[in-house]
Parts: sequence; structure tokens; C-alpha cells
Amino acid sequence: MTFSVHGLPAGLTLDTSTGRISGVLAGKGDFAVTLHAKNHQGNAERKFHLIIGDRIALTPPMGWSSWNCWGDTIDQDKILRAANTVASTGLSQHGFMFINMDDGWQGKGTGNDHALQGNEKFPDMAVVVKGIHDLGLKAGIYSTPWETSYAKYPGGSAQNADGVWHKLGGEFGNVSFAEAEARQWATWGIDYLKYDWPIDIPRAKVMSDALHASGRDIILSLSNSGNLADADEYAKVAECWRTTSDIYDAWRDGDADWHFSVSEIGFAQDLWAPHAGPGHWNDPDMLVVGHLGWGSHVKPTRLTPDRQYTHITLWCMLSAPLILGCDMEKLDPFTLGLLTNDEVLAVDQDELGHQAVRGGTNGPLDYYMKPLADGSTALAIFNRAEQPTKATMKKLFYW
Repeated sequence: MTFSVHGLPAGLTLDTSTGRISGVLAGKGDFAVTLHAKNHQGNAERKFHLIIGDRIALTPPMGWSSWNCWGDTIDQDKILRAANTVASTGLSQHGFMFINMDDGWQGKGTGNDHALQGNEKFPDMAVVVKGIHDLGLKAGIYSTPWETSYAKYPGGSAQNADGVWHKLGGEFGNVSFAEAEARQWATWGIDYLKYDWPIDIPRAKVMSDALHASGRDIILSLSNSGNLADADEYAKVAECWRTTSDIYDAWRDGDADWHFSVSEIGFAQDLWAPHAGPGHWNDPDMLVVGHLGWGSHVKPTRLTPDRQYTHITLWCMLSAPLILGCDMEKLDPFTLGLLTNDEVLAVDQDELGHQAVRGGTNGPLDYYMKPLADGSTALAIFNRAEQPTKATMKKLFYW
């Protein structure tokens, strides 16, 4: 397959064998380009906008994160294998671009600025990031303003300026190393940060300022359990923020131990809707399809196929970040098909960025509507009963 492009602004170049556009533009702008592709089977083209401005993540991020599969048992090899699978399965061609290293990579800070380095499982973080980038993907990382992460690895603060780590759980150190961390991540080439603790605005702003000062565009995703009253403030400092506690592969809360279920999270997002839009997204947590394990035995999701259809459809209607958490090397045809339906993904990635809200309810049926950039409307009808239900279009639009 070979590629060509029409309308590419000066300063950018196209790799005709991969279709990747790279380079640097001197100023802001919105550039309409048309990408052409051809092989022995024919020709295709697609129009895009290259937008250079003050905001990033103009559509919800899509990718993969290690936690829901490997927990803190991740290592350098597992991350690179996942990245290779995202590329080789073609998921990257459908928009899944981020490969995120969740909790478990962190070693103690070294050097004059005490920035965290990779532990013994990640002997060369620069090599990991380069391996991800060489596949045309983007690299993500995890940290916390606590002195110790949820999984008991070093966090982004310490009791003293010497950076000595005392392994305190759920506590803030007296000294934050946010600026040093951001500089280190920029040097490695990190593109996405999951910043994890019960979110508070002051510490979120400290990290936001540090990332902006790093000289690199790095998405800031705040986790977890955001407060609706703070949503406007989240939008000023971050690109994404978790609206809930951790999701689990259960349909109802009674099936989910202490975690939150897909149904209870997904159908409770309406009040967050006014705060979503290009550059700032409500995050109802990762997708729980495929094979999951959280660091223990990896097994198929407990969601039935119908509930997986609901999960993906609802998250796309909600303009949610689409972050996979499954074992990429155990993708089955059903899961791959579920994740590569471009018409559904286009609803999530619509450039208008409106989050769908429940437009009406008729017994067990919930109707969600989402305005799209081309003036049309996406409609999703969910039957939350355990048996088939009929509804007429007249009843559908009665509300």
C-alpha cells in the first residue's frame, strides 16, 4: 500500500509507505488535508483536519492500558508485546493509538532531580518508548502525587527534598517532584499520563503546569473518583478525568464485589455531559471486554456478548476515552470485530464532541441521543430488561 496527500502545509512531510505525517509547524492553524491510499485492490481517500492550537485531545483518546490485564506484574517485554499486537491486528488503523504503562513500572528516583526511573522490570524506559513510537503508536505512563502508588511502588512525592522514599501508602510527601517527573517523561517521549489518587484540584494543577512547561504535548488523565462539582476546574487543567471508581467486568453492582459495574457506571453519566467537549473528556473508566485478569489469572470477561455490545455502544455515545485493558495476545474474532466497527467508533470520535444524554425512558428502554458535527444525530436504544421489548418510533420521539 502506498500513500499520498493533498493540502499538506509546509513543514510537514508524508511517509508514502506508512501514511504517517510528521514535522513541525511554526504557528497555529486548521488545515484541511486529503489522504490517498492505493494498492492492487484499488484506491481510497479520506479527509482530515490537522489542527494546531492550544488544546490537545480534540477527540477522546483511544488505546490500551496494562492494569486490567496485568495489574502491577507488567514488565518491559509485556508492554512491547502489547504494542506489537495493537499494530499487527490493525487496531491502530481504527484509532487505538496509546500504549499506557500503568502502576508497576516505577523505581526509585535517581540523579540530581530525583525523577523516578524504571525499576528492574523496565531497565531502559527510553527503549520501551522508542519501540512504541516506531510502530506509529503513542506511549503513556502512570504516576501519583502520593509518596506511594496504589500498588505500593514509588510515587511523585517524598518526605524530604533528597527524594528518599519511605513507602507510605495513601499519603502525600512534603516535597513534590512533579516538575522533575514531567521533564523526564518529555525526555523519554511520553505522550499520556494517568495521574492517580482521589482527585484534588491543587495537585492536579501542579502536574498540569509541569507538563505544559516540559515542552511536550502530554495528555493529562486524572484518576480516580472525580467530583461533579469540580468538573469545570478539571477541564481547565486536564484532558480527561475519571467520573467513577474502578470499573469491573460485571453488569450490576451486586456482581462486582466492591468495584463499580458497567451498567451502574454507564447509565449514570448524564450530569457530567455539559463538561465534555474537544480537549476535555469525562472518563467512565476503561473497557472491560476481551480477556482480563488484574495481575492474576487472565480469563474471558464476565460480560455476555449482548452486554459487551451495550458497553462499547454506550461508551461511544458518551464520547468517552476508549482505553482497552485486555490481554492483547488473546484477542478473539468477536472482540476484534467489536473494536473495529468504524461506524460506531466514528460516533465516539465525532469532532463536535457532544456527550449523549438520556432523551427518554419507556419502561425498560433508554433512549440516548447525540448531535454530530455534520448536523445529524446518533440514536442508541438500550433494552435493560432480560427479555425482548417492542417500541414504536412514535413512542420513541414522544418525549
